[in-house]
Amino acid sequence: MEILVCVKRVPDTAENEIVVNSKGTDIERGDLVYSVNEWDNYAVEEAIQIRDNVGGSVTVVTVGDADAEEILRREMAMGADKGVLLSDDAFNGSDGKGIAAILKAEIAKGKYDLILTGAQADDGAAQVGGMLAAMLDIPYASLVNKIEIVSDKVIKVGREIEGGNQEMSEIDLPCVLSIQTGINEPRYVGIRGIRKVASIEIPVHGSADLGLAAGSVGAAGAKVKRVDYFVPLMGEGAVMLEGSSDEIAGKLIELLKSKGGIK
Repeated sequence: MEILVCVKRVPDTAENEIVVNSKGTDIERGDLVYSVNEWDNYAVEEAIQIRDNVGGSVTVVTVGDADAEEILRREMAMGADKGVLLSDDAFNGSDGKGIAAILKAEIAKGKYDLILTGAQADDGAAQVGGMLAAMLDIPYASLVNKIEIVSDKVIKVGREIEGGNQEMSEIDLPCVLSIQTGINEPRYVGIRGIRKVASIEIPVHGSADLGLAAGSVGAAGAKVKRVDYFVPLMGEGAVMLEGSSDEIAGKLIELLKSKGGIK
């Protein structure tokens, strides 16, 4: 099975204190530590496990600048077979649809049975997977937390839905799946694995290689533009009730009554 996993280089929230810049146009990025998007890491692990069980290969692809190559090598050290970097100044400022269009152009150059993305990336929009499937005109499932291979034409997927319920569906291949965290436990990547892939050549494809018209992606082609970043104002703090259990219960009832919560 030929599997493509879309990954992204994002600020590592465990290693950074995220601060909005003075103009409110972005976050301060100068001293940030970056890593692979957490959801994407689960998607790569799932792809590797599927390949190990049924055969085939795993390709990781990302849209970004030259620094994004590091996450491709990290995922190759994890076990992916190949990496592809989609990089061009013309891609700067792309919205979700633009990113999906860039990925679609790369996917059209190959033949993939299964395309995986993380459930969402650093802006939290969770758009690219669904848009990519629509552009490719193939089936799509989001928030996938289980994959079973039925045949080389059909898979079963489990989805996390409202109320803590699980939904199981059969989907024809090829398809796009957005992977939820918790589907597996991503393996540890050691320094030996990173050194092993350090000298592997990673192809870089730009807009001309992908046949993308000038202005169709990037800031010029974006239909959604980010106009403001801000930190929400802090609300009132919690009210701490003290006393015995009976006293706290009485105070809570009176508080709820005063707020109109109960009559």
